[in-house]
Amino acid sequence: MNIKMVDLYGQYLGIRDEIDRAMAEVVESSSFIKGPAVEQLEAGLCSFLGVRHCIACGSGTDALTLSLMAAGIGHGDEVIMPAFSFAAVAEAVALLGACPVFADVDASTFNLDISSMERMISPRTKAVVPVHLFGQPCDMEKIMDVAQLHGLIVIEDNAQSLGALCRFSDGSGRRAGSIGHLGCTSFFPSKVLGCFGDGGAVFTDDGHLASMVRSLANHGQSFKYHHEHVGLNSRLDSLQAAVLNAKLPHLESWITARRQAAEYYSEGLRDLGQVHLPVESPGGTHVWHQYTLRVPHECRDGLKEMLAEAGIPSMVYYPAPLFGQPAYQDLCSYDMLMENAGKLCGEVLSLPMHSELSRAQQDEIIWVIRRYFTGE
Repeated sequence: MNIKMVDLYGQYLGIRDEIDRAMAEVVESSSFIKGPAVEQLEAGLCSFLGVRHCIACGSGTDALTLSLMAAGIGHGDEVIMPAFSFAAVAEAVALLGACPVFADVDASTFNLDISSMERMISPRTKAVVPVHLFGQPCDMEKIMDVAQLHGLIVIEDNAQSLGALCRFSDGSGRRAGSIGHLGCTSFFPSKVLGCFGDGGAVFTDDGHLASMVRSLANHGQSFKYHHEHVGLNSRLDSLQAAVLNAKLPHLESWITARRQAAEYYSEGLRDLGQVHLPVESPGGTHVWHQYTLRVPHECRDGLKEMLAEAGIPSMVYYPAPLFGQPAYQDLCSYDMLMENAGKLCGEVLSLPMHSELSRAQQDEIIWVIRRYFTGE
């Protein structure tokens, strides 16, 4: 049984005609940069997220960098972020000469621990970047309240959770990535909405920030050959936009398939006492970019090896907290009372998760995990 962590080809086969036609239209028009396909995508994402402005760019990391630049982050500033995450946020902050400040995460949701975030606020803190990890949104209502109290800019890293919904105490809800002053996403191929290369986007309701991001992404130009800012060259090409335009109408159904797959995993593994299943917070909907177990650290590598022997891939996201990475040890500060981030790095194991995952494939995965822990 050919089980993949992400079945990109299987997804393509389901909508091959739509993607091929969209790409052929771009080739025929030869409008490869900032063409109609990019404009269509930006409009479609604005509608999907319920935001006023979307600026497509070259990658999710670029989206973070552009957002930080537009927010005025620079030398001497501190930016709070989770210690258990991919390095893109820390990288962007450090490259701008600011200080990455690492807060702890919640052991159940894997998302930013708000008490830890509050402990790390200092007079130099200018922004906070909540990362909606593995498909689940952070508690944005509380984060926005804390940010408003301290005058902080909020930049959401929504690279893994496009389509997730954040719920608020008044009964309302908004899409993750649309709540902070700026939101960012990645269209890396393995994301819930992925293109055929690198790509990203920035979202905001603030017209001034949108203009800044759009200018910064185009060499700092407000119009051709008029450079008001020191910017970047970060553009989503039209072929990638065409792929995303073909995929966007299917996003909700793919999320539904992921949610059903996650439920099936949980039903099959729920009675294993040594396995902590991922949870869905009542404060939002999970889109299951990853289905990530927590197992005792002394079991994790053995389970991973048994899965591999059965031809089943698995991944450790992430093997070390960011404050322990050599690149950031001398650049960062972190919550000395942190309890969870380092521990999670020794316990987490992500299973195959994608919209094409079959029940037969999941049965095989579940059987191997059960056999490891019970000997069945």
